[in-house]
Amino acid sequence: MDESTETEEKPDDGSRETAHKNAFYDEDGFVRPEFKEHIEALLQAGKVKKLRNAVADLHEAELGDLLEALETGERLALVLLAGDSFDMAALTEVDEAIRLEIIEALPNSRISRAFRQLDSDDAVYILEDLEDADREKILAAMPFAERLRLRRSLEYPEESAGRRMQTEFIAVPPYWTVGHTIDHMREDKNLPDRFHEIFVVSPQFKLLGTVDLDRVLRTGRKSKIEEIMGETTHEIDVNMDQEEAARLFERYDLLSAAVVDEDHRLVGVLTIDDVVDVIHQEADEDIKLLAGVGDEELSDSVWDIAKSRFLWLLLNLATAILASMVIGLFEGTIKDMVALAVLMPIVASMGGNAGTQTMTVAVRALATRELDSYNARRIVIREIVVGFLNGLFFAVLMGVAAAFWFNNAQLGAVIAAAMVFNMISAAIAGILIPMVLDYFEVDPAIASSVFVTTVTDVVGFFAFLGLASWWFGLG
Repeated sequence: MDESTETEEKPDDGSRETAHKNAFYDEDGFVRPEFKEHIEALLQAGKVKKLRNAVADLHEAELGDLLEALETGERLALVLLAGDSFDMAALTEVDEAIRLEIIEALPNSRISRAFRQLDSDDAVYILEDLEDADREKILAAMPFAERLRLRRSLEYPEESAGRRMQTEFIAVPPYWTVGHTIDHMREDKNLPDRFHEIFVVSPQFKLLGTVDLDRVLRTGRKSKIEEIMGETTHEIDVNMDQEEAARLFERYDLLSAAVVDEDHRLVGVLTIDDVVDVIHQEADEDIKLLAGVGDEELSDSVWDIAKSRFLWLLLNLATAILASMVIGLFEGTIKDMVALAVLMPIVASMGGNAGTQTMTVAVRALATRELDSYNARRIVIREIVVGFLNGLFFAVLMGVAAAFWFNNAQLGAVIAAAMVFNMISAAIAGILIPMVLDYFEVDPAIASSVFVTTVTDVVGFFAFLGLASWWFGLG
C-alpha cells in the first residue's frame, strides 16, 4: 500500500463515522429509539442487504450498544443475518452473558473466520470466557500460527498483562536504517493497524529499546535505528497483575508499553485502550464487591443473580443475629424504658453510615495505592478526628431532639454520649479494617463492609443500651 492510498482511506473512515454519529445516539448517550426500531423492522422483514448497510459504519462500541438494546432473539438474528460482515470486536463491548449467548449460537467455523480479523487481545478476551471444549474447537479451526499465539496468551494467569496484551507489534533489529523500517511498515500486511512506537530487539528477540513513531518520521532514511532508539524504562512483566500495569500507565502517562517474559524477550504490547478497559473493570469490580454482588451483570438471569447474592446475604444475616444478641443482653433495660427501643436504631444507623463513608474512601485509596505506610498514620488520625467532630455535631442535634421528644434531658445526654462513641468507633473500624485486610492480602473490597457494619451495630447498641442501663439503673 502506497502513501496516496493510505491518505485517501483514513478520511473516508472518519467521514463515515461522523455521518452516522449524531443519528445513532440521543442527547443522553443512549441508542436512539428510532434507530433501534429501524433495525428491528429490517430484522422482521429479513432485509439482509439493508440491514448490513445500516450497521456497516457502526463502531464496535456502537454495535455493542445496539446488541445490548435488542432482545435476545433480535440480537442473534442481527449477528446471523449480518454474516461475515459482522464485526466480532463488538462482542468485547457487551456483557459476558450476551457475549456467551451469541458465541454459543454461532458455528465454530464462523467464529474461527471472524477471529482472524480480530486483534489478538480482543480474541483472547472473548475466548477466555468459553468452556475449554468450545475454545479448543474454535482454535483447532484456525491457522497454526494464529492458534499458537492465542493459546500462549491464554496460558498466562487471568487478569495478568499477558492476558490483556496484543501480540501484534512492530519489532526491528538495531542495525536497520530508518528507510528500511519505513519500507517494512508499508509493505508488511501482517503488522498492526495502529501503533505508537517501534520496538528494537536482538536476534534472540530480547528487548533493547524503543523508538517513538514521530521520531522515525522526523529522521533521515539513512540513519540507523540504534542511533535514535531510547531505553525502555517501563516494560511490563507478562505475569504482572493488570491493575498494577494500569497503574504504571497512569503514573507515567503511557500510550503503550512493551510486555516481556522472564527472559526479557518481547512477547507483546499493552496499549492505552486496553488499560482504560482494565481501569473501568477494576473500579466496577470494587464497587460491586463492596455491595456483595460479585461479578453480576445486567444481562444475567434472575436465578444467577439470586445465587450470587445469597451467600453475602447469609453472612449479613449472621452479623444481624450477633447485633440482636447484644440487644437481648439489655432486654430488661428496654422493657423499663420503651423510648430506648425507639432511639437505638438511630445510633446504629448513624454509625453504619459514617463507617461506610470512611471504608469506601479507604478501600479506593488502597486499590489505587494512594494509602500506604508513609501516610497511613496521618490518614487514620484524620478519620478519627472527623468521626469525633461529626459525632459531637450529631450528638448535640440528637440529644436536644430526644430530650424534647421524650421530655427527658438525661435520655438526651445518654444518646448524645453514645452517638459520639459510636461515630469514633465507626471511623476507626472504617479505616483500620480495610488496612488490616490488605496487610494480610485479603481483598478489602470483599470483606470490609461486613466487618464494619458488624462493628458499628454491635458498638452502637452496646454503647447506647449500656450507658442507659448504667445511668438510669435499669434492667
